[in-house]
Amino acid sequence: MLADDIPVAYTPQGGWTEMPAPFLTHCTEPLVEGAPDLRGTWKAVSVRANDADLPDHQLLGKVQRIEQAGDRIVITASGVVHDMRCDGSVERGVNDVFEFDKVTPMQVVATYENGVHVLRPVGIPVEVTRHLDGEELVFNYVGFTARLVRVSNP
Repeated sequence: MLADDIPVAYTPQGGWTEMPAPFLTHCTEPLVEGAPDLRGTWKAVSVRANDADLPDHQLLGKVQRIEQAGDRIVITASGVVHDMRCDGSVERGVNDVFEFDKVTPMQVVATYENGVHVLRPVGIPVEVTRHLDGEELVFNYVGFTARLVRVSNP
């Protein structure tokens, strides 16, 4: 089964309170060349900003599940489901809602660049990235960097 055979997943109205089942479970399509293998469920174990640890940051202890197939990646975390193709297009990027209110529409262009998953929200001059550093997932978001450890494989 290919990534195209599975319908795009979206955040349910108002977000989810119980993480939905994985979406790409039956997909057998290999990852595209250059895609880092970020698959699994990850838990945030440290957050830093301005060279300082943030021991009370709201992300600490939270999990995010990452599924991948072909150039498709689905990130399920914090009440949202962001399903996208990493092909640099707006149309096949994230077309869903922001995590902060689970209502405001967002569009995000997604790519894989030099082993890094890069997100560029349309109309907002920022980049959000995820990449592996050894066995840890490094999540660079606006204003902080989090390190996550894998708590389960795909």
